[in-house]
Amino acid sequence: MSSAFSRPLVGRHDEIASLVALVGGAERGAGGVLVLRGEPGIGKSALLDHAERAAPERFQLIRASGSEFEGELAFAALHQLCVPVLGHLDALSDPYRDSLLVAFGLADGAPDPFRVGLAVLELLATATAEGPLLCLVDDAHWMDAASARALTFVARRIAAEPIAMVFAARDSDAAGGLDELPGLTVGGLSEAHARALLAEEKTLTLDERVRDRVLAEARGNPLALIELPKAGGFALPTPSPVASRIERSFQARTAELPQDARLLLTLASADPTGDPGLLWTAAQRLDIDVSAASAAAESSGLVRLDTRVRFCHPLARSATYRAAAPERRHAAHRALAEATDPVAAPDRRAWHHAQATTGPDEQVAAELESSASRAQARGGVAAAAAFLERAAALSLDPGKQTERTLAAARATLEAGEPEAAADLLASIDTETLEQLQHASVDLLRGQIAFAEGADGVTRGPELILRAAQRLGTSDPRRSREYFVAALEMGLLVGRAVGVLDRVLAAARSAPQAAEPPDLLDALIVLTTEGHQAGVPALRRVLTGGGAGWTSAPALATVLAGELWDLDLHATIVDWLMRTGRDTGSPMTIRLGLSQVAIGAVFTGDFGQAMAAIAEEEAIADALGDAPQLYSRLHLAAMRGRRQEAFDLFAGVAGRGSGHSNANVHWAAALLHNGLAEYQDALAAATRAVAGNDLYVTGIGLPELVEAAVRCGELATAESALESLLERTEPAGTDYALGVAAGARALVGGREADYREAIERLAGSRMAPDLARAHLRYGEWLRRAGRRRDAREHLRTAHEQLSEIGLEAFAQRAADELRATGEVARSRSEHTYERLTMQEMHIARQVAAGATSKEVAGHLFLSPRTIDAHLRNIFRKLGITSRRQLKDIPDLG
Repeated sequence: MSSAFSRPLVGRHDEIASLVALVGGAERGAGGVLVLRGEPGIGKSALLDHAERAAPERFQLIRASGSEFEGELAFAALHQLCVPVLGHLDALSDPYRDSLLVAFGLADGAPDPFRVGLAVLELLATATAEGPLLCLVDDAHWMDAASARALTFVARRIAAEPIAMVFAARDSDAAGGLDELPGLTVGGLSEAHARALLAEEKTLTLDERVRDRVLAEARGNPLALIELPKAGGFALPTPSPVASRIERSFQARTAELPQDARLLLTLASADPTGDPGLLWTAAQRLDIDVSAASAAAESSGLVRLDTRVRFCHPLARSATYRAAAPERRHAAHRALAEATDPVAAPDRRAWHHAQATTGPDEQVAAELESSASRAQARGGVAAAAAFLERAAALSLDPGKQTERTLAAARATLEAGEPEAAADLLASIDTETLEQLQHASVDLLRGQIAFAEGADGVTRGPELILRAAQRLGTSDPRRSREYFVAALEMGLLVGRAVGVLDRVLAAARSAPQAAEPPDLLDALIVLTTEGHQAGVPALRRVLTGGGAGWTSAPALATVLAGELWDLDLHATIVDWLMRTGRDTGSPMTIRLGLSQVAIGAVFTGDFGQAMAAIAEEEAIADALGDAPQLYSRLHLAAMRGRRQEAFDLFAGVAGRGSGHSNANVHWAAALLHNGLAEYQDALAAATRAVAGNDLYVTGIGLPELVEAAVRCGELATAESALESLLERTEPAGTDYALGVAAGARALVGGREADYREAIERLAGSRMAPDLARAHLRYGEWLRRAGRRRDAREHLRTAHEQLSEIGLEAFAQRAADELRATGEVARSRSEHTYERLTMQEMHIARQVAAGATSKEVAGHLFLSPRTIDAHLRNIFRKLGITSRRQLKDIPDLG
């Protein structure tokens, strides 16, 4: 969209220099992005025009613009930008081509929403074979949310591509992560430059007093300097925003036009696509004299009507639309709806129909509901929410209105707007609801409360619990599903605040399920009869052929830990990864990757942990979401990295409560035990087990036993040991029994227990626990005066701990070994210490035979970027080819 139709720039030397540098970098293959920020009329659009005019001839130019009236249409702005390069679609790999076709409404189906950004990156990168790309996006603050996320994603990943991207956005209206991109604030012109621009305006002759008033009112805003003199005076009683003044100037120019020209401008302003064919068809439906009206409209300087319909400035479009009387806007939208192809653009047609409707209309409401379904299938959750909300408002039938409002609230919550979702629910009259609808309201309120955080974190499970109880007799199956959902959410809150206990108490009165017992029944047994009875019940449900945990996989991973069962945990993680890859569910695959990382930390494969963490973070970034921190937290604590761990403690604790905090306290206890800071370990471990949370308490108790023994708190150690044995003995795995034997050895000092701990753990995959068992046995032997025997176990401990990367515990072993008169051998540096987490993922994938394109798909990067990372990896590892990666330790 051009700014005042490409008038020359005045006083923008610094801004132009930044644009020249950006374009020059892209020409050399070092892509980049710049967000121009500033108030309306400050010259952002003019700078985009200048960038377009000044770009070298070999550049391909593509433009798009956000629209104030199109923010609900998913991928609308993205489609605009990609239209000129869609000829390269066939060169894309099938999943990415299909994702774009569906996202743009060119094919049926459900795309992988979090792969759309990568598909656009591949499309643009493919297009650069014909020359570098300059992508210009005006009014970026008005982009639809789906487009904003995708383009922000692309902008972060073009450093190795010949692509330059420039966005123009208002300061106060960031969209889709634009604030995180490199930016330049465009300020007002200096007084000298403002006077120079004002002098260039030949249409008006201003005396000195009026000129000074214009300069003062405009405050260096170029569009104000151009438009304010046309507004016809400045006798306003109080100052008003410059943007409002400029809009009034545009509206005054519109009011001077003939009626047909005004109506044509209203049509043009109501259709953000800028398609002249659509405009002329709609104009004919309104009996507009197209020839005379278009000539008058163009003569006003507000619009240009050629291959695209372009307003002189975004404010001109909004001013024109707002100036039209409601009945004229309704007529414009009705004509546009009738002119819009119902097959090629059904959603835009439905939206125009909705804007043209003044009262309830069931037919339009049904159209909007269908559009919502299509938008949801294309990943446009925000669009679906907007369609459904409007459909509810237009519904004649009270029952349909309620169902559509509930659906709109669900979609709004999924779009990340819990407050707006709560407002929608508040509009429902709960007195007239059926039981199922009432339960749906409670469920949504619980999810909204949890999403809003703070006090809502504890209210969330209780509201879902209320939904479960409402359906106890009318729909027992769904009631039990809601109980499990409340338990999963209550698990995140933790027992420390009593929520989980209240959920469990209510679940005990839930209707009994048909045989065999399900997950809810097993949890009730665990919490009422203890681990002796509950562990077998849980194992039957979790390992039975029915895989009863698949509806609650997050809860299942926790329960596998409660059973000390590594094989079960691996089975659940494998299911999560396969299901996540097959369905494209970001939530499922992120949970799977986090559990892959946690499992790798506990078994001592830190390279695999780093690779999984990197991939999870890549998916989170693609979604514009924060990465999960638990796996990072576990890794930092296990390695003994104090500052890194403390930073993560603060990050995790700041996000939640209950189970989150229990995880932090357990990790702190592990860290401090490794660093031989036993008083701090004792305090942290005490807090970790205080809530009696599932899983975290189990792994926290061994840390509490060790810290308490080292601090001479034997009563505390004995109590913790008793609680630990209640959990480990029914579990019966080598892991559980080995940990229990190690804790017994610390409290009782029996050599047989030290030996049993080593033997049991040697039969498990828990390499860190085995190494720590050797360390504890060596420490005990040294204190018993058996220095020669102590050296053997301390040497083994040091070698194993160093090999795995438990740095703090390895230093403890080295110190103990030195006390026996032997110096620990220095170890070689681990591969993962020389690489970042992202580089570790790339190196492991390439070592396993993956191509750059395949690795790019996992990390949401371009193949060129992967190749750039590989060059860094080769340099850091002192190698020169992919083949050599297979021989590097930690990459297998």
